[in-house]
Amino acid sequence: MRRDLVAALDRAAEKPVTMISAPAGSGKTSLLRAWADRPGQDRRIAFMSVRPGQQDAQLFWLALLDAVRAAAGTEGAAEPPPVAPGFDGGAMVDKVLSEVAAAGGHFFLVIDDLHELGSAEATEQLTALLTHLPHGVHAIVATRHDLPLRLHRLRLTGELAEIRAAELRFTEAETRELLATCGVALPDEVAGLLHQRAEGWAAGLRLAVLSLAGHPDPERFVAEFSGSHRTVAEYLMAEMLERQPADVQRLLLRTSLLDRVNGELADLLTGATGSERILLDLEDANAFVVSLDPDRTWFRYHRLFADLLRLELRHTHPEAIPELHRLAARWFAEHAQTADAVRHLQAAGDWAEAARLLTDHTVSLTLDGQGGTVVALLRAFPAGAGEDSPELALVYANADLHQHRLAEAQAHLEIARSYAATTPPDRRPRLRTAIASLDLLLARLRGHFDAVFEQADALSSPAVGRSNTEVALAGDLRALALLNLGVTEAWSLRLAESERHLLEGAVLARGIGRPYLEVACRAHLGFVSGSQSFALVRQRCEEAIALAARYGWDAEPVIAPAQVALAGTLICTGEFGQGEQWLDRSRRVTRSDGEPGVRLLVRLISAMLPAARGQHREALAELTAAEQVQAHMVGRHGLSSRVTAWTMATQARLGMVDQARTRLAALDDRQAAAGEIRNAAAVIRLAEKDPIGARRELRSVLDGTAPVNSLLTPIEAHLLDALAWRELGDDRAVEAAVERALHLAEPDRMILPFATTGAWELLDALQHRTSHAALVSDILDAVHGDAPDRSAAGPIEKLSPSELRVLRYLPTNLTRPEIAAELSVSPNTVNTHIRRIYAKLGARDRSSAVQRGRELRLLSNGRT
Repeated sequence: MRRDLVAALDRAAEKPVTMISAPAGSGKTSLLRAWADRPGQDRRIAFMSVRPGQQDAQLFWLALLDAVRAAAGTEGAAEPPPVAPGFDGGAMVDKVLSEVAAAGGHFFLVIDDLHELGSAEATEQLTALLTHLPHGVHAIVATRHDLPLRLHRLRLTGELAEIRAAELRFTEAETRELLATCGVALPDEVAGLLHQRAEGWAAGLRLAVLSLAGHPDPERFVAEFSGSHRTVAEYLMAEMLERQPADVQRLLLRTSLLDRVNGELADLLTGATGSERILLDLEDANAFVVSLDPDRTWFRYHRLFADLLRLELRHTHPEAIPELHRLAARWFAEHAQTADAVRHLQAAGDWAEAARLLTDHTVSLTLDGQGGTVVALLRAFPAGAGEDSPELALVYANADLHQHRLAEAQAHLEIARSYAATTPPDRRPRLRTAIASLDLLLARLRGHFDAVFEQADALSSPAVGRSNTEVALAGDLRALALLNLGVTEAWSLRLAESERHLLEGAVLARGIGRPYLEVACRAHLGFVSGSQSFALVRQRCEEAIALAARYGWDAEPVIAPAQVALAGTLICTGEFGQGEQWLDRSRRVTRSDGEPGVRLLVRLISAMLPAARGQHREALAELTAAEQVQAHMVGRHGLSSRVTAWTMATQARLGMVDQARTRLAALDDRQAAAGEIRNAAAVIRLAEKDPIGARRELRSVLDGTAPVNSLLTPIEAHLLDALAWRELGDDRAVEAAVERALHLAEPDRMILPFATTGAWELLDALQHRTSHAALVSDILDAVHGDAPDRSAAGPIEKLSPSELRVLRYLPTNLTRPEIAAELSVSPNTVNTHIRRIYAKLGARDRSSAVQRGRELRLLSNGRT
């Protein structure tokens, strides 16, 4: 052990961040392991090495999180987040910081080979982590060259320690200690000469020691040992290899082209057996071989050592290299490690096969969080297989979509479509499904919902593969296509079809182990359930949110549709405070460049809340923002009619009647016929003091001939009709119209339209004459800000729908026979229901039943 250098690292590690930066072979990894492996140290160390060519920020952070949890002893306490195409690096930085802070005591993050990190996104996120380490947490980073980590502030404040190449060089005393430890005896002057010739270079000295062990003429060896680092290394490599048995030489050379190797793969490349034993012996001998897992099944060679072995392989057996790469590619492909397989096919020069394999797996790789790797693999193809290559068009389209290059994606999909028509029949169904899925994703991102439904034909039946790999590919493609189809149908308000496809996609995603796709499908199910019942919307949104939280995605864009749909439901039922909380969460996770369908929904729900509170200017600002989202879509969102209608109505309520009229006149006949627009026209008429004209505008909505896409529209129409009758002085007609609105609103406890239209002002006079007294009380509570906090309600035996109807009459002054008359049932039936209500609520009498009903969110807060 290099005690002085380890002590220097100890001192450096007292600073929050330590940077070890030196060229290959300087001994960085050896120092880190010697420092970390000392017994009796009262500290926890999360140690990770960056894999060669790591292009994906997500995989880097998941590896670091795994290392943190292993060091903290919490790897079983929290389910590790699975890989996914969506990734919030900032949230992952916060998660790592939170877990290291929770570990307590001295905690060290050690990251080796950071120069292998090819993701600028991950590098920027790592800067955020290193500059915000909690007290007691230290980071040590080793790299061959400095990276753009922007640690200048730490350097200026003295919180950054740096160890460079000069400090890593062996001293003469350390050289002698190394020789003695390895059993190499040299005269003092020869040992001194060796140190002088190696210039303290760690890798050169280690190679020299391996060669000197048992050398017949060590003094001659040292005398000939001179030159640059590269020359010395090549000389030492030749010396060392010559001294190894033939089977070890063969294994080292033929496996040198691998970034990592195990016994089975080494046996395949050498055509021999027993490779695992050789690898274990080499690691035990400290011969530049390091195990990568606790079970010592996977190994890697020191980077410089591997480079020299590859050079030797090119010198001695160049003809074997392509076939070795093909063998490795076949093994990696059979073991579902596609990116490695593609790299080896590229190295073998098998460009066509590499393109085929990458095309077939591009969607799955992206789902695995390897979008950066896909882009890097694309760059490795020669110029002739570039962006215009039909074989790779699907890969380019997929990469374009995930970088929001929508025009380029469309062009590449057209090339891919032509290519698919000429491919062998066994590949055609898979390519058609992949193209359909990406077409639908493109439609989602462009807001072009009507032009792609012919792609659903590609999903008529799942593709049947001939192997497990092909079956998995077919499942990935079909699940993603069902998600994209279901979402485009949702934004087109084809709600029944959307529900069917999203449910099918969620079930398939769970079956094939794709939780991200399952969460994405379930996140949209709340919205499409709105035409059925608010209870179903809430149930599905809450299930999706809970599932996302289980995987750590509760602050990711994938769950925004469920959060905003839940917010909308809560706002519609008058639970404005809770609705606002969920709305704020959805806003935080919705990106400005994200899917326009979701962004429009967030803006629309954001307008509902101030509208319900009478804050019409704030509502208009949100509606204007929603219109701007729609303006950038190729097609019309299914909710665009509601945005237009509420914009006109809000303008009219603000006195901007001329602007509202101009907007209404610009609509074509089909748009103007929609129920939401007719309601808005009635609001304009009411603002113009024309109640008769308002009733005329509402006629098609009230008689059911106007198309509507929500129960909210007819409720709103009856309330506007009531307001028109009030202007006309007909109290009986007012009461009848409000009663019809209450009847429609009762099943879902719909409160929003009473607040937005101002019709709640009509309810005071009706409260003791209506069969919907409890709902009226809820509406007035919500409008006046007196709604109860219902979040702490405890579990009870569920009341039946009939029992709930009876319960809602208990706060009134009606007797049991009068309740029976209102419900058109017998008094005995009411008595039976009341007995069951008391039993289920644990109540003694009518008063305690009402109190318990309010505590359990079944009744309002007591306005009677």
